[in-house]
Amino acid sequence: MTRIFKKYRRDESGAVTVDWVVLTAALVGLGVGVIAVIGQGATDKSTGLGAHLSNQSIQSF
Repeated sequence: MTRIFKKYRRDESGAVTVDWVVLTAALVGLGVGVIAVIGQGATDKSTGLGAHLSNQSIQSF
């Protein structure tokens, strides 16, 4: 039983999976944060642009 426990303790094959899960979660969290910050600014700019364009008159020749 002790030998099985020592073998299990030395095995690191699952450690890479845990590292990737943590890194992926960090990247997803960073992406959500970036979208939250940039998204509001993009919405404000597009609303202002839409208002400006709707006030323009179309000239026909």
